[in-house]
Amino acid sequence: MVDFRLYLITDRHVTKKPLVDAVRLALEGGVRAVQLREKDLPVRELLALAKDMRQLTSEYRAKLFINDRADVALAAGADGVHVGGMSIPIAAVRRIVGNEMLIGASTHSLNEAKTAQDEGADFITFGPIFETESKKKYGAPVGLCELKKLNNNTSMPVFGLGGVKCGNLIRVLGCGAHGISMISAILAADDVKKAAMSVLEAMRLSDKAICECCAPRE
Repeated sequence: MVDFRLYLITDRHVTKKPLVDAVRLALEGGVRAVQLREKDLPVRELLALAKDMRQLTSEYRAKLFINDRADVALAAGADGVHVGGMSIPIAAVRRIVGNEMLIGASTHSLNEAKTAQDEGADFITFGPIFETESKKKYGAPVGLCELKKLNNNTSMPVFGLGGVKCGNLIRVLGCGAHGISMISAILAADDVKKAAMSVLEAMRLSDKAICECCAPRE
């Protein structure tokens, strides 16, 4: 069950504290889903870190996803696996992890999103929505129009990703996104806990504004 709306993706290279400490602060700030995405770590180090993250996220009743490595996810007792376009197919991941784990997928176009849905992904990230340095390798931002089109053509939860901040997340949620995904906006902040709390409050206010805008007028 995708019962979270703020999806935190790790990158230990942007944190000002050790990654586990930074994630703990994010969890204290209200984050309830974390994707461990440290692709450059050797598998033994990744597994050790995943076990630490599993213990930490369990303390806060938060979900833990492992990027790409279904074997590490199983060994660490994670809640799911997140796959990219160059990962093994979603159907193959499902055969490995069974139906108890959630599978997320990274997508950058409507076709990729539809493929992920057809292959059995439980949710997707979609982006980059806005211009962002870390996502330049994926080309120009997909933009809000594509996000809205995607939400009109798929039925699974979509998390907007890339350049999303407190000041523009209402535009992402207003296009029908289930939630948002962030890395540096939270983990690179001087006060990680406060950053997480600010994002969640901005989401709450955005939801309220969207509901009021959509409410029928008397």
